[in-house]
Amino acid sequence: MNKKMNTILFILGATFMNVLVAIISFFALFILYYKFAMHLIPEANQEWGIMMLIVAALAISFFVYRAVLRILIDKVDVEKYFDPLFVSKYKKRY
Repeated sequence: MNKKMNTILFILGATFMNVLVAIISFFALFILYYKFAMHLIPEANQEWGIMMLIVAALAISFFVYRAVLRILIDKVDVEKYFDPLFVSKYKKRY
């Protein structure tokens, strides 16, 4: 496989992982919310709670994605296996 194909597969895999982590964290947070908040306060505004769970799940998936990406960059020589996504038309002169 060439660099371009590696880059495409990495982007697809990373996107799938990010969505999967968001879904798993949403369901885990929802179970905790259902177990504690809904039973303790039945009059609680549930729409706001669900929206906050979605935002929290997205934040968790963002931080997990960044941590996994940082570990991958430390372990793998990125320039050797992946093509750059954005290429400048003009080369920088030092």
